[in-house]
Amino acid sequence: MFKKFTVIPAIDLKDGEVVRLMRGDMAQATVYGREPATVAKQFEAEGAELIHVVDLDGAIAGEPRNLEALRAIREAVSCALDVSGGLRTIESVRAAFASGASYISMGSAAILKPELLAQACREFPGHVIGSVDIRGGKLAIKGWVESSQLSAMDAVARFKAAGTVAVTVTDISRDGTEHGVDASAMIGLARGSRIPVIASGGIGSLADLAILASSFNQGIVGVVVGRALYERRFSLVEALSVSG
Repeated sequence: MFKKFTVIPAIDLKDGEVVRLMRGDMAQATVYGREPATVAKQFEAEGAELIHVVDLDGAIAGEPRNLEALRAIREAVSCALDVSGGLRTIESVRAAFASGASYISMGSAAILKPELLAQACREFPGHVIGSVDIRGGKLAIKGWVESSQLSAMDAVARFKAAGTVAVTVTDISRDGTEHGVDASAMIGLARGSRIPVIASGGIGSLADLAILASSFNQGIVGVVVGRALYERRFSLVEALSVSG
């Protein structure tokens, strides 16, 4: 799937709008756009090959809540879409693919219902990505509102065993802060698990991207970027030039 380091812009959906959260707090949501499809078109025009679409409402509700917005994005762009949020039944997974997902990312459900992860990987081989959200070194679940005693490495190992093509690792304490990425922790997980890792959380500069891109041969295959793009710390074009 990842033959080169990939910069993945994020579109987080809340009530059909494009938002970014601060440290995963739904109460600290900044609205950056009211037309997700327009945002997606801009990302594609700037060179995005894969866009990460997060249904924040779905993550809390436990079922997809922004499929209409996803369908609008799919109609607007031809690039690949990785969709997450509220995918806790096989019916929800199927609905996401039917609505335009190229890949789906599973987090809470995969940990709480390992049989669901296994079924998703069987039905959609090569199109399921694991999602590990970390708070204080432990796994956070159910839209980041609950914590698990499972370690990050154990969680990543479960995804690898199930057959996911990669795992997105988000450091919640850094997410939305632009305070920098914990590259060493990400590399440690990639090396220890031997599964491709997509880094997420805290990207604030082109230097962060350069560090991660230089770790491609150590298992860091991509990075999800959100607030830094919306706050114009750098453009997607610049990000792609640094990481390419």
